[in-house]
Amino acid sequence: MNTRGLRSQLKDSVPVTGMGPQVGAYGVQDTLRSGFSSVKNELLPSHALELSEKNFQLNQDKMNFSNLRNIQGLHAPLKLQMEYRAARQIQRLPFLQSSHLALDTLKGNDESISFEDILNDPAQSEMMGEPHIMVEYKLGMM
Repeated sequence: MNTRGLRSQLKDSVPVTGMGPQVGAYGVQDTLRSGFSSVKNELLPSHALELSEKNFQLNQDKMNFSNLRNIQGLHAPLKLQMEYRAARQIQRLPFLQSSHLALDTLKGNDESISFEDILNDPAQSEMMGEPHIMVEYKLGMM
């Protein structure tokens, strides 16, 4: 397969920051906070549709904002994006899982039951940590 074609596909995709391994003060991965690194996450996509499926919701939002802008003007998607951003910032303490109910209501997902609603139980989470350490890390005290 031509690698030049993959680079152009990757260039069109949206970069996700903060998802890679966190590097500590000495240039070593912080395994305690970010977990073990996985080679699978660093590989190139194996199929052309994989990037499209990963960015499905982002592409759907872009299309909806574009349609909204064409119909109602520039103010409508800007207002909606500001409401999304404000609803995304409402969270519980770092060691408690947030339900993002306001964001689900804005996006219209509050009346539907999806895969994450059933199999995303916070009690079964692998990311439970010491509450005091997590709050201090979030506030930058650590």
